[in-house]
Amino acid sequence: MSRIFRAMACVLFLGSCGASGNFSAPRDLENACNIVSERPEYLRAFRAAERKYGVPVPAMMAIIYQESKFIGNNRPPHRFALGVIPVGRQSSALGYSQALDGTWEEYQQRENKRRARRENINDAADFMGWYMALTVEETGVPITDTRNQYLAYHDGRTGFLRGTWRSKSWLIRIAGEVEQRALMYDQQLRSCRKR
Repeated sequence: MSRIFRAMACVLFLGSCGASGNFSAPRDLENACNIVSERPEYLRAFRAAERKYGVPVPAMMAIIYQESKFIGNNRPPHRFALGVIPVGRQSSALGYSQALDGTWEEYQQRENKRRARRENINDAADFMGWYMALTVEETGVPITDTRNQYLAYHDGRTGFLRGTWRSKSWLIRIAGEVEQRALMYDQQLRSCRKR
């Protein structure tokens, strides 16, 4: 009996080691230099997406900040019935990019990336580049227009074209904040490259 118990404990231990990952946010989210210094794999992922799709690194960083605060396994909060009974999450968004299940599946299928995971920064950055490049194609929003790219990212390209965002003053404000953060991150990245 103790042999079975030890074997099960060993399997559980090894399984937990393999499934673990560093999903926590970098320490200083207000400074792009500190983010990429602490997590150099982020900059590699963003640069790869920038080369492939033309999406500026600061724009991707600002959108990820807004969507997940750089928490790799971030999920929306639960909804509650009668204020106490959990009835599921507000949406299926997950990971750095907060991609919804359907949009992520479309990306996996179109890009032939069945093993891509939303909790992986390389996959999340590639997804964002792919999505934003399609936004250019379908809406005409320039890849460098962070504000409108974010509006289309949040409300979907169809929602953006229909103007669903126009009645959401909170979203318009947040899109402006994302644009300002991208400008701030851009200035910071330029200064830390010189050092």
